[in-house]
Amino acid sequence: MDKMILGEKAAFSTDCNETGLNNNVFVCGGSGCGKTLSITEPRLLETKQSSLIVTVTKRRIVHKYKPVFEQRGYKVEDLNYVNPLESSVAYDPLQYVASYSDIRFLSESIVMANPRKEKSTGADPYWDEAAISLCCAEIAYVLMTDENATLADVLAFHDRISFWDENGQIATSVDKKFDRLEDRDPTCYAVSCWKSFHQLPIRTAGCVFGALNTTIDTIFSPELREMIATKRQVDFEKLATEKTVLFVSTSAVNPALNCFINMFYAQAFKSLFEYAESRPAGWLPIPVHVLCDDFATGSRILNFPEYISIFREKRISVTLLVQSESQLESMYGPNDATTIINNCDTYLYMGGMDLKTGKSISERLNVPLDEVLYMPIGREYIFRRGQKPVATRRYDIMRNELYLKITEEYESKIRKSER
Repeated sequence: MDKMILGEKAAFSTDCNETGLNNNVFVCGGSGCGKTLSITEPRLLETKQSSLIVTVTKRRIVHKYKPVFEQRGYKVEDLNYVNPLESSVAYDPLQYVASYSDIRFLSESIVMANPRKEKSTGADPYWDEAAISLCCAEIAYVLMTDENATLADVLAFHDRISFWDENGQIATSVDKKFDRLEDRDPTCYAVSCWKSFHQLPIRTAGCVFGALNTTIDTIFSPELREMIATKRQVDFEKLATEKTVLFVSTSAVNPALNCFINMFYAQAFKSLFEYAESRPAGWLPIPVHVLCDDFATGSRILNFPEYISIFREKRISVTLLVQSESQLESMYGPNDATTIINNCDTYLYMGGMDLKTGKSISERLNVPLDEVLYMPIGREYIFRRGQKPVATRRYDIMRNELYLKITEEYESKIRKSER
C-alpha cells in the first residue's frame, strides 16, 4: 500500500483495514510553512497504487512528476485552468448529466460557485433559486434539442438570450423555442423551469438574468469555453479503474478560476461516489486520493461536508491543505467546518498566526496557548484518532534520495532547454 508521510519519523500506512482509520488528512499551516515540500511532494513520491487528483498552483510540480508516474505505469492527465488550451483533457460537466436531478445539481453548482455568494450574509435565497431554475431551463433545453450537446452550447444559448418589457412581463428572444417545446410536451422539465422564470415581473426577471449572467462571465472565460468544446473529456470512472494521476492547475493570483475548479470537484466526488455505489462490492476498484491545495481559498465545494463523511467506505480520501481553521470556517460556516475537520482522522498542525486555530490546538494538546503560538518554525503536531498527539518536525524532503534524483533529472532538463 501507499505511505502517508507527515513528518520526521511519522510515516503511516494507507491501509484502512490495518489502521482502522480513514485516510482523510486535514493539514493546517500558515503561508510559507512548507505544505507543498513536506506534504504534497512526499505524497507524490509514495503513491504507487492509488489514483490521484492533485490541485497545484506551481506548474513545476506537473512537469517534474509526470515522467515519474509514467514510469510507474500511470496514465497522467493535465487539466490546466491557467492556460486551458494547453490541457491534455477538459472537464465538461454536461457529460455527466443523466437525470433531472443532475441538471439541478449542475445548475446549483454554477449559481453557487460565484465567490460573492460566500461573502454575502442574509441574502434572500429566492434570488438564487430563481437563477438556478433559469439555468436548469437552459441546460434542459439544449440537452433536449442537441444530441451532442456540450456546456459550451449551453453558454452560447445563454449568450443569445435578450429580453424586453411586454406589458410589465418579460418577453425574450427564445420564447418561441420554448413554445415549440411546450407544444410537443407541455409537462417537460425545460418548459416547467422556463415558466418559473418567465412568469416573473420584468424588473425581477432582469435581476435574476443579470445575476446568472454575471456568474457565467466570472467563471467561463473564452479560453475555458474553447477547452470544453475541443478537448477530450476527463473520465472519472477511469480514475477508479486505471492507475491515473490527474493534475489540476489553478492560479494563485486569479481566484475566479476557483469557481470552476470547485464545481469540478463537486462533480468528481459525486461521480466517484455514484460509480462506487454501482459496483457489486460498493467501493472503487482502485482507491482515489484527492490532494486539495489551498482548499478554503476559492468557493465552497457543493455538498462536500456530506460527501466527506462517507468517503472511507467508497475508498475515496482527501488531503485538505488550509492556512487556518478560521479560513475554513469563513468558507463553509462553523457547523460544516467542524463536520469537515471531524471527518479527518488525521490532523496535522504546522504552525501559524491565527489565534482561533491556536486556541483549538492548545485545547487538543491540553497545553498553554503560548506553547502553540510561539512554537518554533519547522515544528508540528500530528493528531490521529485514538492516539496521543505526536510532536515532531517537518519532514525534510532534502534527505530523500528519490526526491533528490527526480529533482536533479528535472533541473537537468530545464538547463538543457535554456541553452
